[in-house]
Amino acid sequence: MKIDRSIAFPVACLVTLAAVGLLFAGEKKKDSPLRIAGPGPGGAVNLSLAPNLSFTDDSSSAFPIRGENLSDGKIASDRPTAIFFGTSHCWNTNREAERYVALHGKHREDARFLVVDLENPSADQRNLIARFYRGAIPTLTFLDRRGEVVYNRAGETARERGDASALEEILKRARATRP
Repeated sequence: MKIDRSIAFPVACLVTLAAVGLLFAGEKKKDSPLRIAGPGPGGAVNLSLAPNLSFTDDSSSAFPIRGENLSDGKIASDRPTAIFFGTSHCWNTNREAERYVALHGKHREDARFLVVDLENPSADQRNLIARFYRGAIPTLTFLDRRGEVVYNRAGETARERGDASALEEILKRARATRP
């Protein structure tokens, strides 16, 4: 039996949002302490896309980003921090993950990159979720070196697949902030 996509997608999104909402119910968004990393890029490293991702439908069951140190949830104190929030089964998240991985490949030394799988967050990442995530995927948050929000929005940052130019501009703004 084939499931009607017009129903499957909204149901999958609602289930994900409900699960995340229940997981973090009662946490105060503004009072969540953020952990600070030592100097240097750190964070999630060696990022790549999961194999066999779909960029046209919600059939991909894998979280879209692979790498090392994916459970890190500490923000930088000496450089910008870029945070990716997403889940599996979302082609919009997959396309934004493609852009994010490309940005990481070019700027891994210029910023601290964090990747949050909303279905499997670490303790430090729960604080990031409580502070910055507003219930829609994908969400990207960029912080300057002082931890101030430069960008915190849900949705794709470009219309074309692979176009990371908007992310480049956001990172440029985050780097321009003086200590």
